[in-house]
Amino acid sequence: MLQSLQIRNLALLEEVALDFEAGFTAVTGETGAGKSILLGALSLLAGERADKTVIRQGAAAVEVEAALFFREPARINGVLSELELPACDEGMLILKRSLAREKAPKITVNGSLATLTALQRLGEHWIDFHGPSEPRRLLKESCQLGLLDLFGRADEVLAAYGISYRAWRELSAEHARIASDTKLAPDQIEFLKTQLTGLEALELTTEAIETLERDFQRMSRAQELIELSAGLAAGLTGEDGLQRRLAELLRQARQLEGIDLASKSLADRLSSATVELNDLGEEFSALSQQLQFDPEEAEALSAKMGTWLEVKRKHGGEVAIVTAARTELRRRLDVQGDLAGTLFRLEQQIAEAGRKARKEAAALRGLREKAAKELAKVAARSIAQLGFKKADFVVRVIPLADLAATGDCRVEFLFSPNVGEAPLPLSRIASSGELARVMLALKTVLADLDQVPLLVFDEVDANVGGEIGRVVGEQMAGIARTHQVLCVTHLPQVAALATCHLVVTKDQSKERAVVSIAPIQANRKDRVSELARMLGDRTAKSALAHAEELLGGR
Repeated sequence: MLQSLQIRNLALLEEVALDFEAGFTAVTGETGAGKSILLGALSLLAGERADKTVIRQGAAAVEVEAALFFREPARINGVLSELELPACDEGMLILKRSLAREKAPKITVNGSLATLTALQRLGEHWIDFHGPSEPRRLLKESCQLGLLDLFGRADEVLAAYGISYRAWRELSAEHARIASDTKLAPDQIEFLKTQLTGLEALELTTEAIETLERDFQRMSRAQELIELSAGLAAGLTGEDGLQRRLAELLRQARQLEGIDLASKSLADRLSSATVELNDLGEEFSALSQQLQFDPEEAEALSAKMGTWLEVKRKHGGEVAIVTAARTELRRRLDVQGDLAGTLFRLEQQIAEAGRKARKEAAALRGLREKAAKELAKVAARSIAQLGFKKADFVVRVIPLADLAATGDCRVEFLFSPNVGEAPLPLSRIASSGELARVMLALKTVLADLDQVPLLVFDEVDANVGGEIGRVVGEQMAGIARTHQVLCVTHLPQVAALATCHLVVTKDQSKERAVVSIAPIQANRKDRVSELARMLGDRTAKSALAHAEELLGGR
């Protein structure tokens, strides 16, 4: 659960530090007061992308920090381990994100630097946003199928089917690819074999290719290299070479040493230089001998280099690309050797993979059909509590002719808000207010199955009438028995049932607008005043009395 949240310099808010409790927290305030700032701070910590316009004017940076507590941290620690980030200390996860005008953004998780991607991965495991657009998602078949699978706990069956389905598709794609490689004529096969023989003669490693290019370069300029190395050898150790002159100089140095012993070190150094120059002369001479290429060796080297140059021209100079081309040539020739047999074996494998996938798809469909009946029953009861006393809700599982990524069936939610009317797809019957109530009912039903600890509802009751507000609040409170719930609401009936109550206000009395967020649940007078404002007039006696009635004994 979210334990604390600190926000600095976000939009119109200068600084606030908030403590949270388990259960149901309501967030209220006048329209335009800045309630979205609180949700914006949580979005930043969940990894939402943001630009520098969110930084408060005149401030250098926006900073958001949160402390979250996990009673059973094994799951979140597993994600942290995958991301190579520190584990939670006694179940505490500390997230911090800053976005500066002049500096690079900075994210830390449990004190260690992290990426935005890591923050997004973690966000999937601690917070779930349900905004005003959430009910519209309910019109999508993918959303309806996801809700049904969540209710039916179909994760494992769906994952197993997914593996079989992908295997079947991959085999089918391989069959289509090989079938498109039509039978080649004998001269085409010979051409491919000739190409492959040339490639097989090459050692396709980076080191081997570098050696080939170096040896070819030496062979191509062998005569020039021989002449240069032989000339250097002659200049050092030849009849008129430097060695003869140095021998005379060394003799004179030894004479000087006999007269003045202090010059011995100089004579020794000259002696060493003489030895080193002699060695150099011998090595240059040996090099000139090594550069004498055998005609057969030269021909083989030229052939290899010719093959490599042709390959580079055709495929590019990357060794990995050429290796892949060689593998593809082998495959094409292997297939041509037994094209009919290869296709037949693949057809058998496809048939077996298809049978396995269809069997698992049928099991998945059976699980969905069972779950559909139960979900329709419990959702209808929940929808009835939201004002649809005679409504009908149906979850229809429709078989498909072919296998798809999600199985061999699709799902459709049907709804009838009025007695005597046949249920129709939601897209054809439900108004925005009806959609909002259906979605809220489903969220209530599925809350126990959602493993994310913090659920944020942003005005999902916006299209719900006041007469149903109390029920909406009760359903929020029901969800809060198993989750921490944060709900931005304009309905006093909802806010009155929250255990914690945050009020967002905007002060424009000075030169600059300032937003503040403060808890009021500890002060009954403040809370009654806020509920009365939401009812229409915080000074009206009737509104204050109604607010007191809504709060009851809380």
